[in-house]
Amino acid sequence: MSTSSPIRILSVDDHPLLREGIAAVLASEPDIILVAEASNGREAIEQFRAHRPDVTLMDVQMPEVNGIDTIIKIREEFPGARIIVLTTYSGDAQAARAFKAGASGYLLKNMVRKELIDTIRTVYAGKKRIPAEIAVEIAEHHSDDALTDREIEVLREVAAGNANKMVAQLLNVSEETIKAHMKSILSKLGANDRTHAVTIALKRGIIEI
Repeated sequence: MSTSSPIRILSVDDHPLLREGIAAVLASEPDIILVAEASNGREAIEQFRAHRPDVTLMDVQMPEVNGIDTIIKIREEFPGARIIVLTTYSGDAQAARAFKAGASGYLLKNMVRKELIDTIRTVYAGKKRIPAEIAVEIAEHHSDDALTDREIEVLREVAAGNANKMVAQLLNVSEETIKAHMKSILSKLGANDRTHAVTIALKRGIIEI
């Protein structure tokens, strides 16, 4: 490819096998070099400070500090950081959160072999990269009323199997308040019932279990 300096990569994922797979994909590219790895958000921030990579590959679901919060922290300290989210989830809400946090690219893990290298080069060149199907999902839900933080909190508790009465106790509000929240959640998500609401929210990346 080019005789200029290779694109320096930091790979962040809590699964060693996935990091090995990424390292193998990158190893065959003469213009890309893996300079550091991390297994959680805290390590990612430390490694970013130490190596100042050109592009960071960031998992979302990680222990200690999740990927979205890690992106926010890195971008606060290094506003020019170029970060590609790698995830198993195609949910539009999660993708929208990632871009709002400052991600430049978004890639599903099942696309890594085919699209990782192109995505790295695109993001390194200062452009954004998002898979077509996720872009369609984001556009589809763009005008939807977003769930409030409190509604997301309620839905997380419902997803954990708690009845309204228990959710009310956990959040220190009345059962009537929880019922009102649930009514609003069902309406916003276009869900038929609680289970349907949880299914939709998981699929779209609004909540995680």
